[in-house]
Amino acid sequence: MDRRDSLLAALVATIWGFNFIAIDWGLHDVDPLLFVALRFVVVLVPALFLVPRPDLPWSTILTVGAFMSLGQFGFLYVAMDAGMPPGLAALVLQAQVIFTVVIAAGVLRELPTVRQATGVLLGSAGLLVVAVGRGGEVPLLALALCLLGALSWGIGNVVSRASGATGGLALTVWSALVVPLPLVGLSLVLDGPQTILDSAAAFGWQAALSTLYTAGLASLVGYGIFNTLLSRNPSAAVVPWILLAPVVAMVSAWVLLDQQPNVAEAGGGVVMIVGVLVALRSGRERGASRGRPEVGVRVSSG
Repeated sequence: MDRRDSLLAALVATIWGFNFIAIDWGLHDVDPLLFVALRFVVVLVPALFLVPRPDLPWSTILTVGAFMSLGQFGFLYVAMDAGMPPGLAALVLQAQVIFTVVIAAGVLRELPTVRQATGVLLGSAGLLVVAVGRGGEVPLLALALCLLGALSWGIGNVVSRASGATGGLALTVWSALVVPLPLVGLSLVLDGPQTILDSAAAFGWQAALSTLYTAGLASLVGYGIFNTLLSRNPSAAVVPWILLAPVVAMVSAWVLLDQQPNVAEAGGGVVMIVGVLVALRSGRERGASRGRPEVGVRVSSG
C-alpha cells in the first residue's frame, strides 16, 4: 500500500471505531434488527438514484451485501442489544482480520508475507489481552453473535476482493439492497408487528443522529473507501489497519461514556498498534526493494 492508501485506511479505522459509540446511542429504544434496516434504507436513498450500478453480476453484488452488511451488522446490533459493550464489541468484531486473511489465503491464494502474518498474530494477541481483561461479565450469547458478525465480515471482504470491483461506493450502495426487507421480515417473525410500532414511537434524536452517522459516514464513506482499497491492494495489506478501530472505540468510550480502560485494555491496544505497523512495514520494504508497489497473489478474477 502506498502512503495515500495507508492514510485512507487509517481514516476508515477512525470512522468505524467511533461507529460503535454511535450504535450504542441509538439502540436504547429501537429494535436492533429494525435499526439496521433503517440504517441501510438511509444508505440506499437517494444514493441508489445517483450512483451507477457497479459492473458486476447481481449474484456478486448481493453476496457482498449479504455478508458484509446484512450478516455483519445484523449480528453486531443484536449482540450489542444482548449486552455486548461498545468497546468490547469493537474488539471482538476485529476477529474478522483473522477470518479474512485465512479465507483469502485458502480461496484466493493471497498468501500473507511472514511479516504480515506476524503482524496479524500480534494484533490478534492484543485483542485477546483486552478481551480477557474486560470480558468476564459479557453474556456468552452476545459474544457468539459478535463473532458470527466478524465471520460474516471476513467472508464479505474476500468476495469484494475477488470481484475486482473498482467502484467502492457503488458496491456499497447497491449491495445494501439485500439488507432492509429480510431484517424487517425477521423482526416481524421474531417479535411481531407491535415491535415496529413501538420502535417508531420511541425513535428520538439520539437514534436519528446515530442513523445519520452509521449510514452516512460508517457505511457510505467508510465502506466506499474500504471496498476501493480492497480492489487495488491485497487483503492482508488492507485489513490489518482495521485493528486500530477498537483503539478509537475505547478512547471514545473513555471520553464520552466515562468507560476508563484498564491495564489490559491499554496494554492490548499498544500491542494491536504494533501488530498493524509490523504487518504494513513488509509492504513498504518489499515494494522499495523491487522498485514497484506490492501486489497480491490472485488466481480469481471475479
